[in-house]
Amino acid sequence: MAVKLRLQRHGRGKRPFYHIVAADSRSPRDGKLIERIGDYNPLTQPATINLDVEKAVKWLQNGAEYTNTVYAILKYKGAFVKKHFLRGVTKGIFSAEVAETKFQEWLAAHENAVLDHQRKQHKAKTDIAAKLLGEETKKREDRDRKRAEALAAAQAAPAEETSENTAAEATETPAE
Repeated sequence: MAVKLRLQRHGRGKRPFYHIVAADSRSPRDGKLIERIGDYNPLTQPATINLDVEKAVKWLQNGAEYTNTVYAILKYKGAFVKKHFLRGVTKGIFSAEVAETKFQEWLAAHENAVLDHQRKQHKAKTDIAAKLLGEETKKREDRDRKRAEALAAAQAAPAEETSENTAAEATETPAE
């Protein structure tokens, strides 16, 4: 029996939620499973991934295949790194404690890298928003200034016309 690590879809229409499962490769997508090893929600920002790395590594060591999406999830969560370190333990290169320590160091470094990436993304978005807001504010100020000038010119023009009309009427009245 070939075991495959894959996603099992749950949730209603257009609102997917996935379980990460180990299942017989011949069973249907949402059919019978052997073991559930985690879940994945792609709708949250960033996507929510809960994975039991120990179970995933156990299945990888037993030769389970994986789909492309599950591969990305396992890689992101460090299942392949842990498998690599455990392979070093079985070969006698270092002890299990050292392997666990190295894995925890890798997790901390990976988490920091992810947080740095998220900060950069957030900063880039806020910089773009500030730039757009600044341009929009400048356009609004220019538009308001032009309107004020046009309004002032429109108010000044009738005042000049009335003063010219009264002066013209005053000069015409004595002549009659």
